Amino acid sequence: MKNWVDPEAKAEAERYDNPIPSRILISETIEKLQAPQSHADLVEYFNIADERSIEALSHRLSAMVRDGQLMKDGFKFLLATSQPTHEATVYINSKGLGTAKISDHDDILLPERELRLVFNGDRVKVRQTSIDRKGKPWGFITEVVQHRVKQIIGKVAVYDNEYFIQPANPNAHQPITLEKELIEHAQVKVGDSVRVAIDDYPTREELPTGHIVQSMADKADTEIIIPQTILEFGLPYEFPEEVVREAESFKEPNEQDLQGRIDLRDLALVTIDGEDARDFDDAVYAEKRPGGGYRVVVAIADVSHYVRNDHPLDEEAQERGTSVYFPHFVLPMLPEALSNGLCSLNPHVDRLCMVCDLTLSRAGKVTGFQFYPSVMHSKARLTYTQVAQYFDGESDAIPDDRSVHKSLNTLFQLYQILKGLRSQRHAMEFETVETYMTFDELGGINEILPRSRNEAHKLIEECMLLANVAAAEYALENDIPMLYRVHEPPEFSRIQKVREYVKLLGLPFPEQPTQKDYQAVIDATKDRIDAPSIHAVLLRSMMQAYYGANNAGHFGLAYDAYTHFTSPIRRYPDLLLHRAIKAHLKQKPFALSGAALDDAGEHFSQTERRADEASRSVTTWLKCHYMQQHLGEEFVGIISAVAEFGLFVTLKDLYVDGMIHVSQLGDDFFVYDQASQSLVGQSRGQTFSLGDEVKIKVAGVNLEDRKIDFELLQQMTHAGRVIRSRAPRVAKTTAQEEVYKPRAKAVVSEDGEQPIRKKKPKTKSDAFAKKSDKKPAAKSDLKAKEKDKVKKKSKLKKKKANAKPKIE
Repeated sequence: MKNWVDPEAKAEAERYDNPIPSRILISETIEKLQAPQSHADLVEYFNIADERSIEALSHRLSAMVRDGQLMKDGFKFLLATSQPTHEATVYINSKGLGTAKISDHDDILLPERELRLVFNGDRVKVRQTSIDRKGKPWGFITEVVQHRVKQIIGKVAVYDNEYFIQPANPNAHQPITLEKELIEHAQVKVGDSVRVAIDDYPTREELPTGHIVQSMADKADTEIIIPQTILEFGLPYEFPEEVVREAESFKEPNEQDLQGRIDLRDLALVTIDGEDARDFDDAVYAEKRPGGGYRVVVAIADVSHYVRNDHPLDEEAQERGTSVYFPHFVLPMLPEALSNGLCSLNPHVDRLCMVCDLTLSRAGKVTGFQFYPSVMHSKARLTYTQVAQYFDGESDAIPDDRSVHKSLNTLFQLYQILKGLRSQRHAMEFETVETYMTFDELGGINEILPRSRNEAHKLIEECMLLANVAAAEYALENDIPMLYRVHEPPEFSRIQKVREYVKLLGLPFPEQPTQKDYQAVIDATKDRIDAPSIHAVLLRSMMQAYYGANNAGHFGLAYDAYTHFTSPIRRYPDLLLHRAIKAHLKQKPFALSGAALDDAGEHFSQTERRADEASRSVTTWLKCHYMQQHLGEEFVGIISAVAEFGLFVTLKDLYVDGMIHVSQLGDDFFVYDQASQSLVGQSRGQTFSLGDEVKIKVAGVNLEDRKIDFELLQQMTHAGRVIRSRAPRVAKTTAQEEVYKPRAKAVVSEDGEQPIRKKKPKTKSDAFAKKSDKKPAAKSDLKAKEKDKVKKKSKLKKKKANAKPKIE
């Protein structure tokens, strides 16, 4: 017998043959009881007796969790509104799995229904609604704060006479629908690449809609990848007209601009950058002081003179946060009129700058510093190569200017001292290989080459470190609100993984390692052939650096306080610091402090990560495209990472990463040993470890997923001696395959009846079948697959109005 009074009783009776307590009543009841309630508790409370109603209540509780009304903690339900909401960034991987990344909280997983609201990178507010059996939190999107993606690039597809744009990026999980008339008007056909603007963003029931902005059918894939990535990551691209006008309105420095500035135009300041650099935001000078010691002047472009608070130019720079450096294209933070013009310390012209003027002892210790606005006149635009050649004795490598030569000689002498101090404080110097690429006229890779760092690179780095540390100390001494560059010590869980591995190398590593302990491992292994792999393990244990209003030191550089002062053309936090220092010099308050400064730190940390991810995405795609021409070829590589599912290998000649899947290692069963970073064969004892040299064949390239598959040919010693050839594969027995079969999970749709995206369970041998072993698909098969892909992502069909739905 029913034992409740339901404010929604009439509506429930109209909808369902056998009504149960409404969602409103369930919520009010849990609130009234002031304690979490299980399904059984509510069955008893409402005095529900028949099995059908008991099951219907279970469905309704699950639906309320799904819709963010309740949270499930174990077997108990509580009001979700009692849980805090968090602002987060949505990350969706190539498999369509989504996560809400929260800065000060554990990440929250998002079910498929929530992902219908968003694109990769969108900012949302999310509330935790349940914890699964593995202890992972799941959540509900309460609000979409900002859609990052405004436009996408994809290919035109059609299914059942409905047109879609299938995004090219694997992380873009839902298509954009288009009216047929728009397709005809744009004169594009199925399979063409197009750029599309989003008109209506998706809901949980409807797909997004859009219109074609540009046909890109005549462009090569290599010409499309950068604009495609810019759009997918929501990077601001074209500068608004008012921003360009403001940037172009400034003139060359005049007498009024020079008022209140110290004149350094007679000082032999020079810029030292790469050959392909277009903007020069720092210049250096050094001299010996009477009585001993050194004076170092680090002059930085005074961007804050031109980019003024709350002006359109400033708002655009804030939104961008940083310049984005793709392999052969730069998306600048500031318009070219400033970045390559008035804010670039070009040679032989007057330029406004902010100066860090330091004094150092004979031993290289900083004894004093001051900051001031200045005007300078660069004596030369030098390159790292020129300066390195000069240090090697080639005096004619740089212009014949005695004052420049004298300053460089002093800088080099001081650099030798600073290098020793860096070693004494145990700042970490990992042995990693940086690369650069050369390109053809269509933007494809010609070559991938190692980039060497010479003494000139390191000299400039030491000068920048001096200025950045001085700026942090200046802010601390004068209580100036600003953003520090924070790099926290590694977490305990990360340290333990490294500790187990380092111990197997025969090296000590304490439970709470300092920079000295890390550097000891680096020094002990730097001459080994597998040094890059070992150092990569150490690097992976590090925390990610970020911008924060509270100083917590920089672990990697071994500084108690650190900030960014030296690159205001390409980093907005540096620009903020310049403003803060200027405000203090004029004895005025700095406009940004407290919660606003915390928010700024979070924003600029996010824009930095966004830029890094976008650049990495393009680089990975270009490498995959490049490797297509090497399919079937053999190379030697080093195992750079080991995982349960296989080996990651970096090719020695090409500097490209790929994977050998565990199923391709032979007829043994391999188990991952985390301590030794190895895959160990259980029957024959064959071991594949980090740093091992292997010979591989390029077996497959997947541009869409940005993955390269290798086939193992031989395992080799570090000296190059062949250990074994690739073992013949043995087909697994039915019993063996049965072990790998995952349990099928029922996925229930909104109406509780029809399954959504229900997939046939695969055996492990099916799941990891090599794509290169498959026969090429016929065009008709590819079209069928494209149709099926679109069909799976199409909007859910509503049930007929006269049908009684399953209770939710």
